[in-house]
Amino acid sequence: MAEIEQLRGGQLNAAVTSALVGIHTEHLGRGPTTASTFHYRNVVVTLMYDVLTHAERSLGRGERVEAIRSVRRLFQAAMEREFREAVERLTGRRVVAFIGGNELDPDVAAELFVLDEPL
Repeated sequence: MAEIEQLRGGQLNAAVTSALVGIHTEHLGRGPTTASTFHYRNVVVTLMYDVLTHAERSLGRGERVEAIRSVRRLFQAAMEREFREAVERLTGRRVVAFIGGNELDPDVAAELFVLDEPL
């Protein structure tokens, strides 16, 4: 990875959170109300709360849960490249695996990145 001063600890966590929330907001028109990131060895995890759009919440009230899950999988696929690039830029490591998912009740999203080597 490029030679840049690497962030560590809480600064890295905050920077990853900010980057992923920004990408989420750019693609969906709104971001989560709260989010946090933590890392351990070669794993980085960002948790985002209250991520569903108004339209998705409306579908949920109509019990169209599978439709919401399907749309969320499509959104994550669309955002994956940008998520990976942000994490690689901020950690100075290569992302070898990305796993993302959503729970609808409670409204929580998780983005997990496995890096090629520990931080």
